[in-house]
Amino acid sequence: MGNSRLALIVLGFLFTVMSAFTMFVGIMAKSAPAPIAYMTLAMAVMSFCVAYLYPQFKQNDERTRLIRQKGIFASFFATIIYLIIFNIGIQFGLFELTASGLINILTALIILTVFISFVVYSKIY
Repeated sequence: MGNSRLALIVLGFLFTVMSAFTMFVGIMAKSAPAPIAYMTLAMAVMSFCVAYLYPQFKQNDERTRLIRQKGIFASFFATIIYLIIFNIGIQFGLFELTASGLINILTALIILTVFISFVVYSKIY
C-alpha cells in the first residue's frame, strides 16, 4: 500500500471521527445534527472510495476513463432526482430546512453518489 492510499485511509478515519462527534453532540443536544456533519461524512466516504480506487485510477487507461464517464453520467441523473425530491418536499412543507442546510445535504449527496458510483462501476468493468 502506497503512501497516498495510507494518507487517504487516515483522512477517512479522521473525517469519520469528526462526523460521529458532530452527530453525537447534536443527539445529546436533542436536536438534528449540524448540517456540516453530513459533509464530513461524505468526505470520509470519498476518502475511502478514492483509497480503494487509487491503484486503478493511477493507470489512467481506457477502463478508468470509462468508469469515470459512467459514474458521472449516473450521478447526473441521481442529482436531478435529488433536486426533484427536495423541490417537492419543500413545496409541500415536508422538509423544514434552511438554505445552508439544504446546500450541505445536497453537496454531501452529490459527493456520495459520484464516488460510490465510481466504486460500483469499477466492480462492473
